[in-house]
Amino acid sequence: MTIIRPYGDTTGDGMVQLSFTLPIAHSKIAEGAAVQLANKMGMDPALVVHAKPMGPDFTFFVVYGRVHHLVDPSKVVVIERDYPLLTPKEVNAAVKSTLRRRLVVVGGCIGTDAHTVGIDAILNIKGFAGEKGLEYYRELKVVNLGAQVSVPQLVERAVEEKADAVLVSQVVTQRDAHMLNTREMSAAFREAFPSAKRPLLVVGGPRFDETMAEELGVDRVFTRGTTPGEVASYLVHRLTGTGPDNEKEAS
Repeated sequence: MTIIRPYGDTTGDGMVQLSFTLPIAHSKIAEGAAVQLANKMGMDPALVVHAKPMGPDFTFFVVYGRVHHLVDPSKVVVIERDYPLLTPKEVNAAVKSTLRRRLVVVGGCIGTDAHTVGIDAILNIKGFAGEKGLEYYRELKVVNLGAQVSVPQLVERAVEEKADAVLVSQVVTQRDAHMLNTREMSAAFREAFPSAKRPLLVVGGPRFDETMAEELGVDRVFTRGTTPGEVASYLVHRLTGTGPDNEKEAS
């Protein structure tokens, strides 16, 4: 079966749950407005199952209802991992035998973003999801600049450290700030470095789309749930000349 429908109470019943906030004080009119919105989005019938005031002028809603849309998984476009996962020992061995020096990684959160949970999960030795961060890898030199790093500061430190890769985490997404910051960063690095000398640019965050790397001007986009091992394996395959991406570029 390639065509599927949402599942709520029984298979294929099309029932979904939707949450949103409207800029209106909680009342019966507000609940009617929530149902009206759900109807316009294709939910029919729609039922408000939760409504909570968010201050005097806003209301948060959870609406449950049926949609008639169908989904074809065969038409979904995703970025599959095109490199094998390596153990820390394999990463260290590959870097040592190929680069014959430590692989330098500079990372941080750019702009006004003060959320370091993402970048720390990848870089700090404590790591994430049971995996130790890149600081644990003997053949990797990690420079974690922390939060609210300006793009010029990031470029300057990458030049100073002779970075092989730059990792940037973006969590703040209001008004597409994560995309604007990323484009600013990629433009600055392309201006500061010859194309053959530019560090690998990698960004990550919960609101990024993996398919947008080229549009954003970076080499790779990682989304929620990415582990340190995935990032380390990607860096090794790109920077040691043994990964699939390098083979594609060479051809």
